[in-house]
Parts: sequence; C-alpha cells; structure tokens
Amino acid sequence: MRPSVPEAPVFKLYGEQLAWPTPDLLHCESIAQRSSLHHWEIKPHRHADLFQLLYLQEGEALAQVENRQLRLTESAIQVVPPLCVHGFRFSEDVQGYVLTLAAPLVVHLEELLGHHLGVQGGFACYPVGTDRAWLDLLFGTLFREYQGHEPGRELQLQSLVNLLMVWLGRRERQHAASLGASQRNRQYLMRFMRLVEQHYREHLSVDEFAHRVGLSGVHLNSLCRQLVGQSALQVIHQRLLLEAKRNLVYTTMTVNELSDALGFSDPAYFSRFFRRLAGQSPKAFRQSAAAGAGAMPGQEDEGFGKGEFIGDASADERG
Repeated sequence: MRPSVPEAPVFKLYGEQLAWPTPDLLHCESIAQRSSLHHWEIKPHRHADLFQLLYLQEGEALAQVENRQLRLTESAIQVVPPLCVHGFRFSEDVQGYVLTLAAPLVVHLEELLGHHLGVQGGFACYPVGTDRAWLDLLFGTLFREYQGHEPGRELQLQSLVNLLMVWLGRRERQHAASLGASQRNRQYLMRFMRLVEQHYREHLSVDEFAHRVGLSGVHLNSLCRQLVGQSALQVIHQRLLLEAKRNLVYTTMTVNELSDALGFSDPAYFSRFFRRLAGQSPKAFRQSAAAGAGAMPGQEDEGFGKGEFIGDASADERG
C-alpha cells in the first residue's frame, strides 16, 4: 500500500475559500498580484469548475502540472483545465496575467468553438512566438477592461476572450496536425483516461465521455480496444472496480457506504456489479484480503502535457 498523500486542496481562486468574488464569469489579474502575497509561490492545488490561462510575459516560472514539472523561460500561455492539480514558483521579476473562466462561460465558448476546452487543449503550454505583441495588447486590454466600468464592458470582455480562444484553438490544431496518427490516438486515450479518473463515480455514458474527448462513441471504443485491449465501458468499470477493491481492503466502509460513495443508487446492484467483475462478493473479497490473498497494488496516474518537462514532482493520488 502506498503511503496516504493529502489530496490537493480545491479553491475558487488560490488562497481563497470565498465564493466566486464577482458577478462576472471571468476574473483577470496580474501574476504578481496574487503570487507576491504568497512569496512568489502558488502551491499545488486544483479548481473544481474553473478553466485558467496563465500568460507569462517576462521572468521565469517553474510549473508543476499534475505530477510533472516544466520550466517556462520564454513568453508562453499555460493552459490549466478544471481539476488539474497545478502549482507555480515565479521569479520576482515576473510579468504577465492569469485569466480565470467560470464554468458557464466555458460551456458557452465550447459551443462556439466546437470542442471542449481543457480536453482538446489538455495541459498545454504554447510559446507565443511572433504573436507576442498582439497577445500583449489583447491581455492588457482585457485586464484594463476587467478593472473598469465603462459602458459595453461585458460585450468587450466577451469579444476579447473569444479572440483569445480562437488563437488557442488554432495552436491546438497546428499541434495535432504535426503529430502522427498513433500519437494522436494516444493523446485521445490519455484524455479519456483522465476524464474517467475525474468522473468515474458519476456513471457517465460512453457517448458522454466520447463527446468530451471529441470523438464518437464508436471511435472511442475502437481506440480503447486497439490500445488497451478493452472497450471504453470496460475501462470505466475497471476503474470503479479498482476503487471498490481499494476501499474494501484499506477502509472499514460498509458495502452500503461504499455503494453510495461510488455513485451506485442501490447497494444490491453494486454487489452484483462487483461479483460480475471480481468473481466474488464484496464481503468475500474483503475476507480474502484480510487473510492475505487480496492485497491491491497502488495505481500510478501517468501525467502528461506539452512543454519542457524537467522531471517528476511528487505524485498525488486523486479520487
């Protein structure tokens, strides 16, 4: 059994336990505005329903994204999807902005763009290159508009965010086009696996997972069978089964409590599900584990992203 690791805290904005601080569906601040209050370090955390873009203009940032690290030494935009464990350490001369989008705005943008933010783009880091002056103007205008109260402010903010999302979408398509088919398929699979990790307790359909990945259900099933030898539904069920086994071995939860914790509406249905996949009842599995026959290995959660990765950070177990 791996030693217990405290789960990364879930914040609205880093260091705050308060509700969303503004009626706007976005929040824009300079990197220094918040990080300087925390000695230039934003410790690993995650947001339940916020999508963030960090635009580094000057200085350096050491980013921890899931269980990997990358060093940003040039002007770049780091994408941080919801529920992604992330942290940053900045140099004191850092300049740039953090743009945070609330869930309703993200849903609207996804409808306009035709893909899911934070899934298609993943944990991407995009050097801005020759677009630096344009993005400086875009973020600077967005920041000033956010701070102000001029007529038409909401429409102006929406228009500026739309421009930024189009830029990100084009960068993602350019990156995808440069990959071979096998690598693209692996990226799709990794997106699916991360979605399963985040939502397996919700019992979403394969079609819903496929939609969030950006594939059809048939394509997702085919990809899973090709790369992992299981259907997409089997992948989801095996993740539920693993969590059930872990809790039966390492906790004192009753079957009813475990059924509820894993999102099953009926403990009897959970028991049938477990027996069908594990070949024995939850009670029998727990007894055999106690006798030394059912110890479960820990599950490694492979991190991924784009950028100059420089090593692994401490791995977190995330439920």
